[in-house]
Amino acid sequence: MTILSKYLLLKYLKLFFMILISLELFFVSFEFIQNLDSIPQSANLTALYIFYNTFFTLTITLPLSLVFAWILLLVIMIKNNELVSIYSLGSSKRKLFLPILYVNFLALGILIALQTTPLAYAYEKKKQILDGDYFSSLKEDIFVKYNNVYVYFKKLYPLEQRAEGVEIFEVVEQDLAKTISAQNAYFQNNKWYIVDANIMNKPVNISFLESKLVYEFEESIDTLDGFKPKILDNVYTANANYSIIDAIDALNVLRNQEVNTDKIRAIIYNQTVVPLFVLPLIFLFYMFISLNNRFFESRLFASSTIFATLFTWGAFFLGYKFAMGGVFSPEIALLLPFAIMVVTVFIMFNKKVIPS
Repeated sequence: MTILSKYLLLKYLKLFFMILISLELFFVSFEFIQNLDSIPQSANLTALYIFYNTFFTLTITLPLSLVFAWILLLVIMIKNNELVSIYSLGSSKRKLFLPILYVNFLALGILIALQTTPLAYAYEKKKQILDGDYFSSLKEDIFVKYNNVYVYFKKLYPLEQRAEGVEIFEVVEQDLAKTISAQNAYFQNNKWYIVDANIMNKPVNISFLESKLVYEFEESIDTLDGFKPKILDNVYTANANYSIIDAIDALNVLRNQEVNTDKIRAIIYNQTVVPLFVLPLIFLFYMFISLNNRFFESRLFASSTIFATLFTWGAFFLGYKFAMGGVFSPEIALLLPFAIMVVTVFIMFNKKVIPS
């Protein structure tokens, strides 16, 4: 990396962190004041609320800060005639731009990686704190289908990975073949273990004289491989979120059940693809700068690019809501606009920047 690239990168990082911290403080403080009456009178819960709210806000502010820092950097360097001086020393537009691109890739990669961790449930956690349900994860009366099995949980504890009042109905060719009843079940080693199970087997060929129900008792049996408690919890809760890993697991499980997976696919695209809208934007804004300070309308450039950034983010947010609501498929609402945006900017960038 050249000295000029290091100089440019250092200025960009300073602006990025200044904007990021400012946006974080503004949004977190504003929401904290707004919900002050609902926050429990506990220092620990208050700290947890601020922590979860900070990360949830980060999923919005980090991509925006990357773009805003780039806009501000271009305006400052053009107004101070720094950009034209760098070009006069022999640095090309491509070499000047690559360090910024690498930083954006790294920052967005870290953000996406964090979405694979429990921090992806930050919004859900902060809402539980406000509702006074942070220490309670109880879900009641859950009835779901998994392959050829129908499962009923009277009480489900997703965080503790256990359930009470379990009833399992195995169906073969639309005919009830077996039922399993138990008071307790635990999720371990990627499967459910039913404790003290009462099993009833129905005969396949029913005859009046010979057919009979067969009752068995097992101290422990395992079933429902891969059906994680978090998947159960989120399927049951209409507005629940997923981490990327849990979303992929849920997608694989529910796809086999012929269940609509639009919501899960929308969550995956929103966490992995949508944050990358930053990259085409910084390419696009780079094409419309003027090296001459006299002919560069800095106010117009800053206001129009900031508006374009917020508009683009808002459009993807609206597409995400449409996909979650079932108005459009996630591919049409999120992937198609992103693909069109990338292809359009790539063609424009190659025609305008590379030949120069």
